[in-house]
Amino acid sequence: MAPGSVTTPVLDEKTHVIEKPKQQEGEREQWDTKIEFLLSVIGFAVDLGNVWRFPYVCYRNGGGAFLIPYLVMLVFGGFPLFYMELALGQYQRIGYAICIIATFVSWYYNTIISWAVFYFFSSMQSEVPWKHCHNPWNTPNCIDFEQRAEYYRQNITAKNYTTPNEEFFEREVLGLDGDKYNIDNLGPVNWRIALCLVGVFVLVYFAMWKGVKSSGKAVWITATMPYVVLTILLIRGVTLDGALEGIEYFIIPRFDRLGDYSVWVDAAAQIFFSLGPGFGVLLALSSYNKFSNNCFRDALLTSGVNCGTSFLAGFAVFSVLGHMAYTQNTDVSKVAREDVGLIFIVYPEAISNLSISSFWAILFFFMLITLGLDTTFGGLEAIATGILDEWPQLRKRREIFILVLMIYCFLGGLATTTYGGIYLVQLMDTYGAPISILLIVCLEAVAVSWIYGATRFEVDIEAMLGPQHPAYWWFWKICWMVISPIFLLILFILSLYIAPTPRYGEYEYPTWSIVVGWLIVCSSLVLVPAYAVYKFLITPGTVAERIRTIMIPEEAPVHTEEIRVYV
Repeated sequence: MAPGSVTTPVLDEKTHVIEKPKQQEGEREQWDTKIEFLLSVIGFAVDLGNVWRFPYVCYRNGGGAFLIPYLVMLVFGGFPLFYMELALGQYQRIGYAICIIATFVSWYYNTIISWAVFYFFSSMQSEVPWKHCHNPWNTPNCIDFEQRAEYYRQNITAKNYTTPNEEFFEREVLGLDGDKYNIDNLGPVNWRIALCLVGVFVLVYFAMWKGVKSSGKAVWITATMPYVVLTILLIRGVTLDGALEGIEYFIIPRFDRLGDYSVWVDAAAQIFFSLGPGFGVLLALSSYNKFSNNCFRDALLTSGVNCGTSFLAGFAVFSVLGHMAYTQNTDVSKVAREDVGLIFIVYPEAISNLSISSFWAILFFFMLITLGLDTTFGGLEAIATGILDEWPQLRKRREIFILVLMIYCFLGGLATTTYGGIYLVQLMDTYGAPISILLIVCLEAVAVSWIYGATRFEVDIEAMLGPQHPAYWWFWKICWMVISPIFLLILFILSLYIAPTPRYGEYEYPTWSIVVGWLIVCSSLVLVPAYAVYKFLITPGTVAERIRTIMIPEEAPVHTEEIRVYV
């Protein structure tokens, strides 16, 4: 943990008012307006996963059957943890514990955005370039949409064929050349993707260089534009032939799937990673709030908007999948694919068959860019907040510090822009965060509820919200103390048991790369026991005294206004 201060506030027991402590070296900013904070949190939570992972895991788990466990996990796991982190960040000013994970994510997530940038500019033609097989990058095995549709109608099986949208993504965007490049041979840097990545980091820099004063302005565009585009795409999607079949697949439950534990595990994982507790971002963003800000209302609003966005994206995506199934004369369950193919192969193919396809493609990929940038703002702000709270003197040189951070993340992600970079992206997406974050947030919930104390945490929240604090404390306490830690621990154990492996197409990753992946997992987890051992060794006293000392919060938070404690 990176506490926000080294100054302890003084409590006047008669008036129950905590005196204002001295300000830290280097002034700590706050959000200009409440709406900028809300847009930033919504922008972080609503990301590519809402239009990529949510539709896919819903698709894979039987459509409507997935929505029931999804909502159950929202109520008993996702929302309580989301609320806990907003309150914790606002009160304690915690800023680091997740920097390693956030670094790994920054190394590959921005490359995915750079692919969307490439598609965005490639779409600025009379028709999208992935519609036909008449391009320099196409192979003799390429079969366009019309020919495949004819094969489906005549019940002809075409073997070893590829589609123009697959070849555009793999051969033109990524630069893959058959089996030449893979995790064993990444090849040279693809300069066009690297240039797109430079553009992404330039945008991120100018959105972050002034802190929340600048990023708060950027989210007015990046956090709102996806809703405009999603709404337009949804209206267009539901007017397509076959759209109803896709929507029915999305919303009608197949109750026999509810007995499959994997559906519940996927639902818990999706709601957890969608809302994003544990990545340090909620802690960082809420730490710039005023102390008396109503974080409960914020949690309720933003988590609701996030899940509503997933449903909106689900309707938009499944209407298009239904149209694809209709035109190919096949079932909805046979038109999608795993990995990034849903947003970079399947959906672009559907777009290519719409009238004025370039217009829809530009809209779609602009939406992906804005979704990705919002999440990048939050992830990198978590790193920046942790470091700047630990060394507040750096705030006076924030512009230079952010520039160094951008260069560091760009150099770290450069390997993912190689011709075989997609294999590295899939490796890091599998091991960089999803496994370790489960245990870290479980430990965070245990630390807050059992070590710091749920009752003490309740008093902290009352200090911020006053006597109008949310009712039903028994529900939050049960979730924080029992339900959420248990379900996170179960998910972590299942992740170890299932031992997920990265996949891209039919490629099988070699053993050495799997070992590297698990080392990436351990690199962040090892910091927890390592720091505990370090604190134990440097703390004076007997063994019992050391344990008791290191389990007590070291420093009280600094706030720029009076803290009234209601007793």
